[in-house]
Amino acid sequence: MKRRIAILGGGLAGMAAAIRVAEAGEIPVLVETRQKLGGRATSFRDPRTGDTLDNCQHVVMGCCTNLLDFYETVGVTDLIEWHTETWWANPPHEPDRMRPGLLPPPAHFQGSFARMRFIDRPLKKAISRAMIAMIRMGFQGRAAWSDRTFKAFLEEQKQPAEAIRLFWEVVVVSACNLGVDQVGASFAIQVFQEGFLGHRFGSAIGLATVPLSELYDPVEKLLHDAGGEIQLGNSVRGISYDGRRISGVVTSNGLLQAAAVISAVPFDRLAKLCSMPLRQADRRLADLDQLEVSPILGVHLFFDTEVMSLPHLVLPGRGTHWLFNKGTDESGQQHLHAVISGAEDWMDLDEETIVARVLEDLRWAQPRARGLEPIGYRSVKEKRATFRAVPGVDRIRPSVEPGIGVPNLFLAGDWCRSGWPATMEGAVRSGYAAAAAAVGGPGVLPDLPIALGPRLLGLR
Repeated sequence: MKRRIAILGGGLAGMAAAIRVAEAGEIPVLVETRQKLGGRATSFRDPRTGDTLDNCQHVVMGCCTNLLDFYETVGVTDLIEWHTETWWANPPHEPDRMRPGLLPPPAHFQGSFARMRFIDRPLKKAISRAMIAMIRMGFQGRAAWSDRTFKAFLEEQKQPAEAIRLFWEVVVVSACNLGVDQVGASFAIQVFQEGFLGHRFGSAIGLATVPLSELYDPVEKLLHDAGGEIQLGNSVRGISYDGRRISGVVTSNGLLQAAAVISAVPFDRLAKLCSMPLRQADRRLADLDQLEVSPILGVHLFFDTEVMSLPHLVLPGRGTHWLFNKGTDESGQQHLHAVISGAEDWMDLDEETIVARVLEDLRWAQPRARGLEPIGYRSVKEKRATFRAVPGVDRIRPSVEPGIGVPNLFLAGDWCRSGWPATMEGAVRSGYAAAAAAVGGPGVLPDLPIALGPRLLGLR
């Protein structure tokens, strides 16, 4: 007989786990408190205007093999627009462009990097030295930095303060949601090793051409066709534990019996669902209270004319890290989405102050915006956007598999020990791994293969 597997949480980790459970021939029952799927990577209807807005700008990269597999399985890859180049603001000059050239990795960015004007030649030489060091240390060398900050690594590589401010900081805070002085070095080094140095396509960025919530519309039909079930608007109250195994979950609609449970809710939510006997019985649950969070701020801006023609723009050395062009409608109104990662210092600010700061950065980066006021705006604070990827945190990030804990409880979420920092890729990896541990079937897909050049230089 097919077994019923309860999946708690309808974010990317939960959806990925549910799909793999269905593929294995079991019955996934996905329970989500909200009335929509997507978790922290979704959209909402703005009550002021009725517009559908993303809670934050989420980006897929070419190195995100499991997230891309999820999109392909769901059938939405045609809704992702790819960009192999990134634009960096450099006023009063035109923005600089970083893109892969004809040389093979790891030298594929060498030409465009040499032509970028917002950093001078001595800074470029210093940055190149650190990149070479990250290649030569390999993956084992990266692991050796797990207990130190990326700032310590940069200091060991004698990186000038200006190189850190203009280059390293904006890349790392965007990828890891923490600044270089806080993030664990192993996480930041991984971003460069796998995203920029190992494969030509690794650094490509994909942007959804529709609101994020629309990417998940096919999931419900996919699971229903496989005999599964999605319970939206059903809140989980607790996980039933009989002293040996999980027997099901208590929800606002009653008891849901299940042969196994995959928890894909945030760590603080999971802590509230577990009784003390359950937490004592499973070592993975003991350190949930020690994990911390880091916020992200998204700011939607609307103008009655086009102020930015590029698809996106990196703002080096500024409080706002990225600007994304969400398009111009038939009436000529443009929608921009500004993103501030690691936004701890912004969380207590009111919306007017936030918008004023972002406008200052926008006008610095885009001359056409000077003297213009937005016709509408909306700031979105994700106070618990990601876990804090600080040095040593992997020691308390739990594995997805039970080990010597409760045998039919499996964990998923980007905060689990997925091998990745807090990203959509990490969430999907954890969901795939949890489903494989629970019901068998394929687990995590391999990373992009490291190209010959970087492998010969030590990146393996």
